[in-house]
Amino acid sequence: MTVTLITGGNKGIGFETARQLLELGHNVYMGARDVERGEKAAAELGARFVQLDVTDDASVNGALATINSAEGRLDVLVNNAGILGDGPLSGPKALRVFDTNAVGIVRVTEAALPLLRKSSNPTAVTVSSSLGSFWAVTNPERPEYNLPAALYAASKSAATMLTIQYAKANPGIKFNAIEPGATATDMTAAYGFGRSPAESAKTVVHLATLGPDGPTGTFTDEFGPFNW
Repeated sequence: MTVTLITGGNKGIGFETARQLLELGHNVYMGARDVERGEKAAAELGARFVQLDVTDDASVNGALATINSAEGRLDVLVNNAGILGDGPLSGPKALRVFDTNAVGIVRVTEAALPLLRKSSNPTAVTVSSSLGSFWAVTNPERPEYNLPAALYAASKSAATMLTIQYAKANPGIKFNAIEPGATATDMTAAYGFGRSPAESAKTVVHLATLGPDGPTGTFTDEFGPFNW
């Protein structure tokens, strides 16, 4: 069975990605910061739960150690955990958003690399955002042009770049970033738009199930390469 870890897996796109990958036969570990919520979500789907706070090195290392002990490898990593950080800007808020959305990718990926290298088809997916695209946010014809989410947008730009750099540094592992589509989750409730998390999760699942000859070092949406 394909061994998969999803960060921020207890709700939204992460939860629906877990559901769909389980249906495809993956052995899914749902990482979540909150133990009670994470255990409840994993039990609902029949997944496995690991406590994983992407802003805490000990938590991240503990989660990967648990997977290593149980499985001896990791086939798919989905870096999904993220926060919006809307409202007035401040230094502490910026640190929180970047720590979760960008630095968290580094923490989890660095801890996961030894296990991914033991896989016959290692794959890593970053759930990024079109708000991190310079092309989209400067294009008056795009919806991103009028969305004021400075910290989220900047941190997602960093997330995409980190993904591309990981792909360049690790040619034996597929690293790709995805714009999953505007999605109605509790994080985006204030904006009042978006499709179901299940629809957007399909885009993540596509990248999580690439064959050995699949692409790497890309930023795409459901229609193909995305300008950034």
